[in-house]
Amino acid sequence: MRAAEIVNEIEYLNPLKWLGKITRVVGLTIEAQGPQAAVGEICRIYPAHERAPVLAEVVGFKESVIVLMPFSQTEQIYPGSLVESTRKPLEIEVGTGLIGKVIDGLGRPLDGSELPKGLYKVPVERKAPNPLSRPRITKPLPLGVRAVDSMLSVGEGQRVGLFAGSGVGKSTLMAMFTKYSKADMNVIALIGERGREVKEFIEKDLGPDGLKKTIVVVATSDQSALVRIKGAQTATAIAEYFRDQGKTVNLMMDSVTRFAMAQREVGLATGEPPTTKGYPPSVFALLPQLLERSGTSEQGTITAFYTVLVDGDDMNEPIADAVRGILDGHFILDRSVANKGHYPALNILKSSSRLMNQIVSEEHMQAAAIVRQYLATYEDTEDLIQVGAYKRGSSEKVDAAVNIHPEIQAFLRQGTEERTNFMTTIEHLQTLAKKGSNAR
Repeated sequence: MRAAEIVNEIEYLNPLKWLGKITRVVGLTIEAQGPQAAVGEICRIYPAHERAPVLAEVVGFKESVIVLMPFSQTEQIYPGSLVESTRKPLEIEVGTGLIGKVIDGLGRPLDGSELPKGLYKVPVERKAPNPLSRPRITKPLPLGVRAVDSMLSVGEGQRVGLFAGSGVGKSTLMAMFTKYSKADMNVIALIGERGREVKEFIEKDLGPDGLKKTIVVVATSDQSALVRIKGAQTATAIAEYFRDQGKTVNLMMDSVTRFAMAQREVGLATGEPPTTKGYPPSVFALLPQLLERSGTSEQGTITAFYTVLVDGDDMNEPIADAVRGILDGHFILDRSVANKGHYPALNILKSSSRLMNQIVSEEHMQAAAIVRQYLATYEDTEDLIQVGAYKRGSSEKVDAAVNIHPEIQAFLRQGTEERTNFMTTIEHLQTLAKKGSNAR
């Protein structure tokens, strides 16, 4: 640092260390008299018996009392425990050395090892890029899943929601995107997951090949609500760092619903009134702040996939509704499709990619529209066909849909270890569309 810069900084230096004291612990929150700290800043709470300090974030005020929420257990914190402000928000260290690692919601290696050297500090919370500085999305991103590449093409920098109930194959589909996508790297956030499923996902679904160009951020359901929120923000901050390096990044978050539930816990604990289905207003303010951070920038792109858990397969519950309105498309994973042994269990007719018509060729669009029409025609008359009430020859259109239906279903099915080529997939789709037309 040059002498002139040092002189400029002198007036901001404060040689005094301001400490506060714990006065009350209520539920998830801790109240402290002092120190001077702003909302969002990180504080250290010093417990009894010279234990390691507990990190906590300032989440609000009550007159002159600071309301803190800790990142870990509050054991050994007693009335009068000292509180010190770090004067800055949460930061994590990020760089290429993290690739292939599994870290927690605060950016620390989950296996207890040391962080590699050569990393850079970045804040976990950041504003979304200026809308006018975002380049338009014009290029498709091959994801290696036939049903998506052909019927629901995704562009580089697009944001998509994966809507499904539990156990319908969201994690498996995300793992396929990770292994087969043409993106430079992947960032996966497992927010509020069961601890058992984390290792299973990493070893079984992702495998060594998938982990080679992936960073996994884990905040399990037993961790504090604040750590689950920070886990989602940490994963986004890592993706932003690599986007700023000019990379094409895939960001996959499972699930944004549990992120919203964590914010509900924080909001209610700090005294916010519950509104829609018990969610406080801060949830619906925080969702767009998180989701808008992904997408394109002048340097690179973040193509984001956010899974949304829908209670009782209700696609219109509050979080699903809010997320669908923010994102650029939604993929519906249907339990009735999964029950037929059809994987990935995508309901093509209920799913939509809003940018598909801007990123694929006219021939591709026409072929997809024709195949979608055959699927719709078959679905409309499926009950009649199943009970034998439909007679062949009654409708040329229905006859063509019935004839081509088995081939379309075989095309849309894909094994988890089956890798597909984008151009081959489109050629196959166009062949199917022509074959159906000739079958009339």
